[in-house]
Amino acid sequence: MTTTLEPEVKAAQATVSTEFRMTWRNQITEDSGLPLMEADQIISDTLSFLTVCALNPCNRYRPSKKVDIGWHQFILSTRDYAEFCERVAGRFLHHVPEKFAAPSGESTDVADTLRPTVDAIEAAGLPIHKELWFAEAGKCTQCHAGCTSCGQEDQP
Repeated sequence: MTTTLEPEVKAAQATVSTEFRMTWRNQITEDSGLPLMEADQIISDTLSFLTVCALNPCNRYRPSKKVDIGWHQFILSTRDYAEFCERVAGRFLHHVPEKFAAPSGESTDVADTLRPTVDAIEAAGLPIHKELWFAEAGKCTQCHAGCTSCGQEDQP
């Protein structure tokens, strides 16, 4: 079940300072070569993703490849990231890559893997740019369904 956000939680999700957003955006564009507008969308969806993870600790949501770029850059600014986690979740949201599994040879539909996360963000009424989630959708045969989760179950 997805939690619908109260207005004050939506406001907390949006309180990353403008100064930090500019730094974060510049880090994304410099490291990935993505345009500024796309970096802004990645930041927005990263905050939405993390907010949904914070409010639904029993669910295992996954970021898209592009949202994961934003998450990685956010984590590198440890003070800002830790402060955001404390404000929105009341705890640190760990980035927990799934354990390596040898490629199974079976095909996984990436859109199906990401759908619960997208549905949760939409149900919470948070901003989402679906092109960041489904542009690279297709079949994946590299390993298992999904690459990362946000460690909501207090996993180290």
